[in-house]
Amino acid sequence: MKNENENYYQLVINTCLLAGKIMIESGSDMQRVDDIIYRIAQNAGLRNVNAYITVTAIVMSANPDIAGRVIDIKRRSFNLTKIAKVNELSRQFASGQITIPVFFDELKLIEVQNDFFPLGIQIVGAILVSGPLVVVFRNNWIDFLPSCLVAALAWILFYFLNRYVNIRFLSEFAAAFMIAGLAALLVNIGWGHNMDDIVIGSLMPLVPGIPLTNAVRDLLAGNLVSGPARGIEALISASALGFGVAVGLHFF
Repeated sequence: MKNENENYYQLVINTCLLAGKIMIESGSDMQRVDDIIYRIAQNAGLRNVNAYITVTAIVMSANPDIAGRVIDIKRRSFNLTKIAKVNELSRQFASGQITIPVFFDELKLIEVQNDFFPLGIQIVGAILVSGPLVVVFRNNWIDFLPSCLVAALAWILFYFLNRYVNIRFLSEFAAAFMIAGLAALLVNIGWGHNMDDIVIGSLMPLVPGIPLTNAVRDLLAGNLVSGPARGIEALISASALGFGVAVGLHFF
């Protein structure tokens, strides 16, 4: 009986760690991750639960006779679909609709799933974020189509570099460099009017809004480790975009 209880508690801890890992890798703020880990553990009957959560690792311990566990976070992206799925599984477990083994198996399936939108839809999203903003904030209808074109091409470059090179900051730099070059080219051949508007509008899909928002939320929640870490990550992304544009404008 004791071994069965230990195995059950270890499975609960593994479930909590995997749920937290998926949420951090998908762009969740730390307060939500902390809440879901403690809810799963409490609903499973664990006592004396302690969890230390950062953007790079989660350390968790529970009952005194159960060894603590740690899981590392090696990559981070933005996938709200996975966050929603983990939240839904947590609610189903709390209401008794699923058991811990089923919960853990479902989490393993979510971890390996690719829930990102197809490239075509991502390109449409980049277009909707870039061109309309040039019109709304700058009242510049002339550069609406050039901004959409540049944003679409830059997002394609960013997508493939991020997929095959897997260095986000390099992908952002290359995309920003391309934006500056294409904006200068379109203005020089007469297809564009205001190069600054085209560059700013085309950069909007690449701006690190989610990391910056999560950094502020973590700081306000009192998480003085993950908050600054995410803030620095957002700052590096913004610097890569700015440096890419500066280099591009220098050459073009």
